[in-house]
Amino acid sequence: MLISFMGKWKLTKSENFEEYMKAIGVGFASRQMANLAKPSLVFSEGDGGLISMKSTTTFKTVEIKFRLGEEFGEITADDRQAKSTMSLLNGKLIQSQTWEGKTTTIEREIQDGKLIAVSVLQVL
Repeated sequence: MLISFMGKWKLTKSENFEEYMKAIGVGFASRQMANLAKPSLVFSEGDGGLISMKSTTTFKTVEIKFRLGEEFGEITADDRQAKSTMSLLNGKLIQSQTWEGKTTTIEREIQDGKLIAVSVLQVL
């Protein structure tokens, strides 16, 4: 249930992140900074069921607002303009981003009380 994600989280583990950043063209210096940054994520629900996910690091703050299953426009932390959809599947929050013929899937799940993210890039 999405309610299990609500609140403030410190990302403790991010799988495939280095490979993912290389694949989408993030430069070496930016990748090094991003690997060191462990963002705080805050999930909250506003009026009309609109869900907010705010990611904060010492370098940048990014917030998206969405409804499960509805596409929305997103400017990513690395300034890509993407079309995104969020869904909930088997307890995982699945974010699908599409831009320039590429699709990224970011799976977020809670394991042993910790938030884990797995990033995968697909080329269409």
